[in-house]
Amino acid sequence: MKTMSAREAKNAFGLMIDTARAEPVRIEKHGRGVVIVISVEEYERLSGTATTAGHQSDGASTGCTGNRGGTERA
Repeated sequence: MKTMSAREAKNAFGLMIDTARAEPVRIEKHGRGVVIVISVEEYERLSGTATTAGHQSDGASTGCTGNRGGTERA
């Protein structure tokens, strides 16, 4: 499993996504693991919630519960 700091993940977001498609990526803040980023396929395999054509058709977001900053971004 690849490990990245939160800063590395932010600064190399595309690399983190590409890596997560191949293997889980552990994101750490201050040396402590806070999240694991996995591919949609792996999430669906683990949760048993495979969706049609690999995405939700109703437009709902996946894995995101809101914006902590208080303002929505498009």
